[in-house]
Amino acid sequence: MSCHSAPAAPARRGRKSNPSPGLTVLVGSPNVGKSVLFNALTGAYVTVSNYPGTTVEVARGRLKHEGCAREVVDTPGMYSLLPISEEERVSRRLLLRDRPQTVVHVVEAKNLERLLPLTLQLLEAGLPLVLDVNVIDEAERLGLRLRAEELERRLGVPVVVTAGITGRGLPELKARLQDPHPAPAAPAPVTYDPGIEAAVRDIEGRLDEGYGLSRRAVALLLLQEDPEILALVRERQPALLPVIRSAIEAAKAASSRPPALRIAQRRQEEARRLAEAALLPVRPAGRDLAERASRILVNPLTGLPILLAVLYFGLYQFVGVLGAGVLVNFLEHRVFDHLLTPLLVRAFERWVPWAVVRDLFVGEYGVLTLGLRYALAIVLPIVGTFFLAFSIMEDSGYLPRLSLLVDRVFKRIGLNGRAVIPMVLGLGCDTMATMVTRTLETRRERVLATLLLALAIPCSAQLGVILAVLSSRPLALLLWAAVVAGVFLLVGALGARLLPGERPSFYMELPPLRLPKPGNVLVKTYTRMQWYLLEVLPFFLLASVAIWLGRITGLFQLLIRALQPIVGWLGLPGETAVVFVFGFFRRDYGAAGLYDLERAGLMSGRQLLVAAVTLTLFIPCIAQAAVMLKERGWKATLGIAAFILPFSFLVGFLLNLLLAGLRVNL
Repeated sequence: MSCHSAPAAPARRGRKSNPSPGLTVLVGSPNVGKSVLFNALTGAYVTVSNYPGTTVEVARGRLKHEGCAREVVDTPGMYSLLPISEEERVSRRLLLRDRPQTVVHVVEAKNLERLLPLTLQLLEAGLPLVLDVNVIDEAERLGLRLRAEELERRLGVPVVVTAGITGRGLPELKARLQDPHPAPAAPAPVTYDPGIEAAVRDIEGRLDEGYGLSRRAVALLLLQEDPEILALVRERQPALLPVIRSAIEAAKAASSRPPALRIAQRRQEEARRLAEAALLPVRPAGRDLAERASRILVNPLTGLPILLAVLYFGLYQFVGVLGAGVLVNFLEHRVFDHLLTPLLVRAFERWVPWAVVRDLFVGEYGVLTLGLRYALAIVLPIVGTFFLAFSIMEDSGYLPRLSLLVDRVFKRIGLNGRAVIPMVLGLGCDTMATMVTRTLETRRERVLATLLLALAIPCSAQLGVILAVLSSRPLALLLWAAVVAGVFLLVGALGARLLPGERPSFYMELPPLRLPKPGNVLVKTYTRMQWYLLEVLPFFLLASVAIWLGRITGLFQLLIRALQPIVGWLGLPGETAVVFVFGFFRRDYGAAGLYDLERAGLMSGRQLLVAAVTLTLFIPCIAQAAVMLKERGWKATLGIAAFILPFSFLVGFLLNLLLAGLRVNL
């Protein structure tokens, strides 16, 4: 059958749907291999953009198979059709509004029981479903065998078995997507207790079509008091609200347990029954090498030394020494200082007669001689090596285990283990990491994580330059790390006490621990490098233009003069004021200025340490501030900036006072 004639899946009970032709939507919880499948299906035909009206990114791509093409959408992770996070809300809106022709629910084979409740919800919703049981190789390695045909018979939908990282089952999945042949509409997959069923019937019979889900699914969400669905009903059928309230009260009165809990428990019982029938042990699941390694990584006694080793070899040696040392020296000295910069200066001196225009491009703070040099020769190799190291950790499955390892510590600073992902990502780029904080469940967590990222997490470019500056002074480097880490823990602990809101909970799927696939690592690194070049590089060039405008208008010199007494108060030379002015535009820009001062021999070891600490804690760069404004709002952004600016200088002052009092020479 050609891709143009594949039939749309028939709607299940109560769902009036006109599916979008050729649209396939992948859904599933985090860490089940959904994005790996998406990349395998779409290849290079991918675009990433914010979902309309939100800051949540959605990936769209094209699947080309046997001359046919389909649009494929990779949704943010979701655990339920009853959303908690913004990501889950966006995923559900995609299902409601885009009306896909096929919905692929990706589940992890060895965690079927925990993940099948969402499958049951998707079936209740009347969506045209294909179930993809992924990571089957891991389940088989643990001694489990999947009876896919039994699962398909009981659910009444196509079931495909895949191992996305190796490509196993991908041809079958592609064939299903081109010609899904969905099963006929089946009865409701779950029957609830009489109180719930009576309330569902009472609401379901009065609902109109056109909510995007079956009327039964909408009724169940209303019983669980879903605010978004309640708002839809209030908009479309306001006269129905008293009936809904009455049905909710009746369902509550029928049991001591709330309706949402009874519904969830019943689905879990059905999921357990399905998993027991479909997933059979063929031999005792022993503790193999990967499982033992996983336990070692999450045990504090062994996991913390391993974390220190990862930080030393992954960040210090690979990013700091190779990226910030070898690669930066090559690009800056061999490529720019000896080749590109003299060539550009001669060209502009010959062809551009206006000195003020020449200064814009090839002057001391020129777009090409400073902005482009910093971006490509100093920052790019540092960011590139970090993204490569981060991709290796991500692809191996180490990051979720790191989340478990640090969860107890993070709870003391008002966060949970999930927050380690944006924190580690912040060591690459705080701007990207600030966007990732939206995955945290509560506003309290998101605000606190944003504050800590802006204050005490240096981006890879800034970190790499600071490592390069302080690496010849091991004691200074150790003190810098101790002060920044101490500030991180202190401010986090105070924030956890002062910020209102509920304490965070923690739940995370653990993907298999495996050797990273070079192809996956390179694709992830390339994607992030592409993001850097498209999104961050322009800020370096704009910063050079802003500095040029500031110099010709006198504003730049005014800022420097205003900051000179403050840096003098910190025991730093007046030239350091330029570094902090640079820091207003980009934190890593300022760090690169510190690198130049160190090369010129203008600072002692103690001054370098004080400047490095203060600059690390300094206000975020323009790009990060813009994302903070977008994600957290102007009140939170101004509040964070108003706290960080004086606090960073206060820490620098106290550190200088302490070092001078103890007569510490670095």
